[in-house]
Amino acid sequence: MKKTFALLITLVLILSGLSPAKGSSNPVSLEAIEAAFNCPVKPHPRLFMTDDQLTSVRARIESSPELKNLYNCIMLKADSILTKPPVKRIKTGRRLLGVSRECLARTMLLSTAWRFTHEKKYLDRAEKEMLTAAAFTDWNPSHFLDVAEMTAALAIGYDWLYNDLSESSRKTIAAAILTKGIEPSYKTSGSNWWIAGKNNWNQVCHGGITLGALALMEDHPDIAKKIVHRAANFVQIAMKEYEPNGAYPEGPGYWVYGTSYNVMLIAALESVLSTDFGLSKMNGFADSAEYFLHITGPTDLFFNYPDSGSRSSLVPAVFWFANKYNDPSLTFNQHRYLKQALGKKKSSITESRLIPLALIWAAGKTETPTKLAWMGHGINPVAAFRTSWTDPEATYLAIKGGSPSAPHGHMDVGSFVIDSQGLRWAMDLGPESYNKIESLGMNLWNMSQGSDRWKLLRYSNLSHNTLVVNGQLQQVTGRAPITDFSGEPLSRVTIDMTGVHIDQLTSAIRTASMQPNGTVTLSDRLQANDKPASVRWAMVTPAKIEIKSDKLALLTQKGKTMTFRLDTDSKTRLTTYPTTPKADYDQPNPNTQMIGFEIKLSPNKAANLTVTICPSTKQY
Repeated sequence: MKKTFALLITLVLILSGLSPAKGSSNPVSLEAIEAAFNCPVKPHPRLFMTDDQLTSVRARIESSPELKNLYNCIMLKADSILTKPPVKRIKTGRRLLGVSRECLARTMLLSTAWRFTHEKKYLDRAEKEMLTAAAFTDWNPSHFLDVAEMTAALAIGYDWLYNDLSESSRKTIAAAILTKGIEPSYKTSGSNWWIAGKNNWNQVCHGGITLGALALMEDHPDIAKKIVHRAANFVQIAMKEYEPNGAYPEGPGYWVYGTSYNVMLIAALESVLSTDFGLSKMNGFADSAEYFLHITGPTDLFFNYPDSGSRSSLVPAVFWFANKYNDPSLTFNQHRYLKQALGKKKSSITESRLIPLALIWAAGKTETPTKLAWMGHGINPVAAFRTSWTDPEATYLAIKGGSPSAPHGHMDVGSFVIDSQGLRWAMDLGPESYNKIESLGMNLWNMSQGSDRWKLLRYSNLSHNTLVVNGQLQQVTGRAPITDFSGEPLSRVTIDMTGVHIDQLTSAIRTASMQPNGTVTLSDRLQANDKPASVRWAMVTPAKIEIKSDKLALLTQKGKTMTFRLDTDSKTRLTTYPTTPKADYDQPNPNTQMIGFEIKLSPNKAANLTVTICPSTKQY
């Protein structure tokens, strides 16, 4: 049986490009698993923080006003749970995910409060929460993220509270972790495609299920070995997506999700087995926290591609990266969020359901990053530039290449965002509501060219800061690599967008640059094929648009202004385009519009377009 399972893993690893011959992977043998387990089982609590480590965490909190404030915010949030009824098994569409996440948030907060105070009210309430979830008929294995996050919730609560739970509660919770979490992960149904998947599901599901196995390992050692062996091998498939230098193809929002569970997996293996089987050394993974640092603008807004939310917040995993790879500058934004929260009774810093892990991983120091420009290749290559890390009114430009076929992809190849003067000027409208679109019977997850997905305004190139040729969609199978990049003093990146405009243009090359004074320039070199082409250039903005002439406009919001200048030999003029949806299934996009223009290309003719955007203190 062991040989059969090992051969299966080896086969899948080879088919997934993870064979040892590739040199960038680390297949983990059964012998390595046996060696890691061939030690006395560490007592509870053992996940992430032992009781001995709790002492040093307390000392670190007491010595840091920021962490002390975070601790107080966590305690306030734990107190707010005490009077709430436990979670109920109520699905939203096909998902129980919101319930699983709420259970995880509550269990972590209450378990943390108990470990720090030993006030019985927190223990009793956490126990009640877990027993309620354990009594659910199932944790919705048809959408396995729900199972993974619920397993994580009960595993952490079980481990952290083990010595103080009643014997009957321990048995009930352990049985639920085993039968409703771990065992469904081995059923040969379509819902377990995530095992060898490439996206965040792989990381979240392997992470959550492994936490369950490590929590129960003294009672089910063979199952724990099997789960760890599977996770240590198959999570590498998703981790390869960070190659070569950390750019996460699913954007910053899903970086937080997938990477947080990947970090939890690694940290749990280290805390329980004293090894991570080399996972933390995988190519690109260590660099991804730098990607996350640069993908957040000075407005604290993400470059929110593709299905990403827009606002950044405290992310515990970033502290883990800073400690693991000895780079305090990675936490620069995280410490800013902590400082901003000082003295506030209510703060967004406790929004993350994993926030107690920040107390465990956060160190007391940070550093100002030195790089003002960053670029990452990969499935969705991206570049980001800024004029300063310490000036809240700094100018920021981020732009991407890639492909609409990337996980959670939009037709946003060539799209960009711009921050300046403390505001976002060029923006991304963000994702649609998954449940709403699914409830209408639309196939949101079909990534083919004719999919329902591309009927959505927010998902097509019609609503992104890029080109639309002859009113057509970008080509799903096309790819746009970054072909040139330079950092300071003149930051510049070139993206070859030709691949997503096959049969529309012979060539489409976009170059974006930013000067130290905050002047942003976007240049497009276009070549028509043997047919005429009408090309629309457009940018979404929340600003008021005042067109001053054919080639000049002023963008104004909150008393601040940017100039927008077009430079081209083509006879065209600036105009505006509405972002108002035409279909009922699209979300409204209030307080936004697009500025842009259209040019006509004769067959085989070329055109050069240059748009310059800069703060209005510059002459125009």
